[in-house]
Amino acid sequence: MSSFRLDGKTAIITGGAGGLGRSMVLQYAEAGANVVVASRNLENCQEMADKVKAAGGNAIAIAADITKPDQVDSMVEQTVSEYGALDVIVNNAGRWGKGGAAEDTPLEDWNDIIEQCLTGCFICCMSAGRQMLKQQSGKIINVSSTAGSKGNPGQLHYSAAKAAVLSLTSNLAMMWSKDNINVNAILPGLIATDELKSYNIIPKTEDEDGNPIPRLTVCPTPENVADLAVFLASPASDGLTGEEYPVRTWMKSERFWK
Repeated sequence: MSSFRLDGKTAIITGGAGGLGRSMVLQYAEAGANVVVASRNLENCQEMADKVKAAGGNAIAIAADITKPDQVDSMVEQTVSEYGALDVIVNNAGRWGKGGAAEDTPLEDWNDIIEQCLTGCFICCMSAGRQMLKQQSGKIINVSSTAGSKGNPGQLHYSAAKAAVLSLTSNLAMMWSKDNINVNAILPGLIATDELKSYNIIPKTEDEDGNPIPRLTVCPTPENVADLAVFLASPASDGLTGEEYPVRTWMKSERFWK
């Protein structure tokens, strides 16, 4: 199954110290990649990098704010200096906004979410893309959301930003296809991260009698998202670009408005 391995590949994972990012970092390293753990908090990134190295993998930590082009360019430059190339970037960093009625959405919240979830993704695509154009190869994986494909009425700004990420992905896939750069999107639905578990919005995995609920009727895990991210970075996905891949099980709330 070597086509699913990442041996010798170098990957940046933004938001690499967060819920989905942590699983991606660990699974990329397990698949053989050199992993760059990136986020604004260097201490948290270093903790993840140390965890990878303790397990025998290769990783470095880089602090970078994805909304700052100079910091993103520096992140890419440090990566290439350390490992000689940039093969994959997973644009995972972003955040939720405050929920509420559409007409009550503050402009400052709208601007902040657009900057964090869309503009930051764009900046990372541009910086990584310039390096990949030099190499004439690379893979860009943008983490959008099912909120971007089906909407989320309580998260007007977040949904709009994640929908725009899908458009960005499609356009870049077409424009860079001649340069051997794959650009795809992952659309997580409601994922059982530690953060969402703490909000008590993740359905139980056992019934009242302690019996397991069928796995395709409960939330996917961060590891399920990471599995797809590894596949899209691997040679097994070389023929795929401009595609959108949801990660969701058969929960009614993940398919319909209500």
